[in-house]
Amino acid sequence: HVRDRYSLSLLTCSLTGKEALTHFPSLGSSTNSAQGKVHVKQCDLLKLSRKQKRLCRREPGLAETLRDAIRLGIMECQYQFRSERWNCSLEGRTSLLKRGFKETAFLYAVSSAALTHSLARACSAGRMERCTCDDSPDLENRKAWQWGVCGDNLKYSTKFLKKFLGQKRIGKDLRAKVDIHNTNVGIKAVKNGLKTTCKCHGVSGSCAVRTCWKQLSPFHEVGRLLKLRYDDAVKVFSTSNDAVGHSELAGPHRHSHSPKHPASPRSTDLVYVEDSPSFCRPSKYSLGTAGRTCSREGNCDSMCCGRGYNTQSRLVTFSCHCQVQWCCYVECQQCMQEEVVYSCKQ
Repeated sequence: HVRDRYSLSLLTCSLTGKEALTHFPSLGSSTNSAQGKVHVKQCDLLKLSRKQKRLCRREPGLAETLRDAIRLGIMECQYQFRSERWNCSLEGRTSLLKRGFKETAFLYAVSSAALTHSLARACSAGRMERCTCDDSPDLENRKAWQWGVCGDNLKYSTKFLKKFLGQKRIGKDLRAKVDIHNTNVGIKAVKNGLKTTCKCHGVSGSCAVRTCWKQLSPFHEVGRLLKLRYDDAVKVFSTSNDAVGHSELAGPHRHSHSPKHPASPRSTDLVYVEDSPSFCRPSKYSLGTAGRTCSREGNCDSMCCGRGYNTQSRLVTFSCHCQVQWCCYVECQQCMQEEVVYSCKQ
């Protein structure tokens, strides 16, 4: 169980840490042999377990897909927490992942969601050798492919991800249970956004032929859903289940909120095991909120932790009075306006 948790932690570090942001060598238009060597080098640059590196080397296109997932996860996390005390900065990430905070739960979920989403999109875009368009039997995917449409292959994505993470029996390790649970919440959030899209073909849009395929929602929608899950995250502990002979996650009952009547968290709940720090002051988990910009009517009081905020006026330049000129370009004037910026005091 320690090995499985280690594997999960490495993946999450890789999908959220600075180490993964090193420059990748480009595949370019070189020979297959040269491309193979570059692909192996790309895999070696990522912070993965030995098993994950072996899988990466055997799957051309996976390293680039992992890199896409890294960018996607980081950007979405920082967007969702842009107005919070913890803003998903890269500083303190390693220390944060060693704890069982709500923020750790979100990192595991958004990382697995980004990888699931990126893998499915990479399959449909033809960037992976061992998978292609969605091949669900209940949709006319072959016809869709004939019309130049390719559904996102979530089925392959989730199957490969479970193999990549190597999730197995984890015994009584509470943190490992929590991490795997939150990882699965991320995967479910992507599945929740899967929708069927249809397109009509025929004279003047008569819909004589209709093809349908499965398509993932934009990742912003997944991120928004996971942020809602974070806001309602459940604090859990481990309890023995005599009926099945092993321990399970349990939290307060949703109606009574009594520790005497614990209830299992839902499969869509983000879960955590310890209360988060305030993130107000610099620590090994974050840089604190000093100097962070805030909204005076919105979040300054919370963001600045009661320390107050500075007010500064500045002139900003922006494009204005834009007009389309014949042919093919837009001509704009440069305007200036005063802008008031609020930032947290030290």
